[in-house]
Amino acid sequence: MHLHILGICGTFMGGLAALAREAGHRVTGCDEAVYPPMSDQLRALGIELIESFDPAQMALAPDVYVIGNVIKRGNPLMEALLDADARITSGPQWLAEHVLHGRHVLAVAGTHGKTSTTAMLAWILESAGLAPGFLVGGVPRNFGVSARLGRVGGSSAASPFVIEADEYDTALFDKRSKFVHYRPRTAILNNLELDHADIFADLAAIETQFHHLVRTMPASGLVVVNARDEALARVLRRGCFSRVQRFATKREEPGGLSVRGDAQAFDVLRGSLKLGRVEWDQLGAHNQLNALAAIAAAENVGVEPQAACEALGRFEGVKRRLELRGEARGIRVYDDFAHHPTAMRTTIDGLRARLEREQLAAPQGAAPRILAVFEPRSNTMKLGTMKAQLPWALEGADLAFALQGPWGWSVAEALAPMGKQAQVADSVPALVAAIAAAARPGDHVLVMSNGGFEGIHGKLLDALAARAG
Repeated sequence: MHLHILGICGTFMGGLAALAREAGHRVTGCDEAVYPPMSDQLRALGIELIESFDPAQMALAPDVYVIGNVIKRGNPLMEALLDADARITSGPQWLAEHVLHGRHVLAVAGTHGKTSTTAMLAWILESAGLAPGFLVGGVPRNFGVSARLGRVGGSSAASPFVIEADEYDTALFDKRSKFVHYRPRTAILNNLELDHADIFADLAAIETQFHHLVRTMPASGLVVVNARDEALARVLRRGCFSRVQRFATKREEPGGLSVRGDAQAFDVLRGSLKLGRVEWDQLGAHNQLNALAAIAAAENVGVEPQAACEALGRFEGVKRRLELRGEARGIRVYDDFAHHPTAMRTTIDGLRARLEREQLAAPQGAAPRILAVFEPRSNTMKLGTMKAQLPWALEGADLAFALQGPWGWSVAEALAPMGKQAQVADSVPALVAAIAAAARPGDHVLVMSNGGFEGIHGKLLDALAARAG
């Protein structure tokens, strides 16, 4: 089969392209901006990329055009396809029909932690010898790739498939959430907050999509759900037809999973029974909860919790999750994908906790500072829907720096409650100059964005290295 993928350089569509190529299909694709690292990864797989949406691409005559959700009406190639009544499908639909069908699908859904939890779960299954397929919205360091087909064949021979299950819409012709196509037998519901304000009017609208996901699951399936999340409780109250395993429960609750210990060394409990112990380098209480969810989901495909805990001790994390990009003049620069206020606050808190532990272990004068740098780049942030939460999200940093873009609301006004703790610049060069002027040896600069941020990490390291004194 020849697939031509529109919007191929997105994380999901690029992963789908890699899976299709691994399965032996011919894959070509196009996008508005074709650039590394995704372009390099795809070309290395033998995938031809075109940097335009020129209708002339119809001359490729593929068997099917796979339409990414970035494609809108008015796109010239899309309009030509509609006029020609060409065969089109969405990425999630193609994946469901050609990769997921007949396999035990483990889907990881939630506002936060999907990528990390999906990577943890895939690694647990890999460590148990199950050779899973997976599609992750990032690059797990244990694998070095974001997608892998796994073992295919009949339902008895095929390996499980672990997928990051996004609630964003499927395509311009299918406004259901992507995850309703996946038909999981095991689903993790990590947490649920308002996000994607460009397509969801409110939290209730997102809860409805999660309810639709739960309704696709068989009675023999398992829903792994965060017991602390009231929005998820409302989802299940609307109807759950599968078995339920709760995590983040109170320890006295029978059957629920909980933790005992700090974020980097903790026991996993079911009620009062110890199932195993995790000792690892991942930061924050949020990753403890991600671990519980992954352990519960893995148990549903036969992996004992003790083995899962041991595997997590070898989990190396995901690129762009508190990834150290470099150090210059004693100042460390990190990259993190956080872009929702809750994720930003959680990331800052996680880094702070680690720095405090290091300070206690080896006191070296004043406590290190965190300089948080933020780009309001997501569609929700550009709309200003969560601007009032930004001071709360950033207050754990010693200094905060943000980029002002052309999105119709003032970042400076939103951060005004932070006073001199926050600075705003209208360009990346100006932002780099402000950070370099404020940073001092021992500082930790945490850059948060769901995009490339115009390569600010390297520019900042260069500026710090070139600074006099």
